Amino acid sequence: MPGGYDKAVEEGRITRKTLLEMPDPPTPLPPAPTLPDHPACQPIMAVFCAADSPLRARAVCEAMDLAVAPDNINNVRLKLKRLADRGILIEPGQGLFTQPRP
Repeated sequence: MPGGYDKAVEEGRITRKTLLEMPDPPTPLPPAPTLPDHPACQPIMAVFCAADSPLRARAVCEAMDLAVAPDNINNVRLKLKRLADRGILIEPGQGLFTQPRP
């Protein structure tokens, strides 16, 4: 039955060629990070939605109408670091924070 073998080999070649021509399946996107429940996160994120460049903690305090005092700046900086650790914000430079852009 040599003819059947040749046909099976040819079908195998066609199948292989077809499989090699198929595009790779798309990589699934990672789930979007969730915003913490802390009440200060909403106003902070509102500041970053309106911003067109990276911000420092002091600028975030000013935008939120908080007194520019060391305690407020440090508290906001800690929140910004936590948001960056969760992937909600990124820190492109030391002390600068922004939203990740696709």
